[in-house]
Amino acid sequence: MKFSEFRQKKWVRVVSNKYMLILILFVVWMVFFDTNSYLIHHELDHDINGLEENRDFYKNEIDSDKAFIKKMEDSNEMEKFAREKYYLKKENEDIFIIENEDSIKEKKENE
Repeated sequence: MKFSEFRQKKWVRVVSNKYMLILILFVVWMVFFDTNSYLIHHELDHDINGLEENRDFYKNEIDSDKAFIKKMEDSNEMEKFAREKYYLKKENEDIFIIENEDSIKEKKENE
């Protein structure tokens, strides 16, 4: 195939058009090399999504902590929590902690 025959093909004429070449160069430049390239925007969008997920997680944690604080305003609830979590006791009171083998295995798995 000669070069003149190659140049006569329709797709070669379209691609070799100077406006098409400029458009192709522009697209390649914007996608890969520019400071505001598609690749950088894609990475930034990924980071934004991760940060929004973190924000949602921490908002949920804040809401649950607020609910817990509201619950702890009641002295009976506070006493119940202290007895269960920290094994606190009243004066002249003995506490016996009874654990089943199943609950010991679950604690070890959670730690």
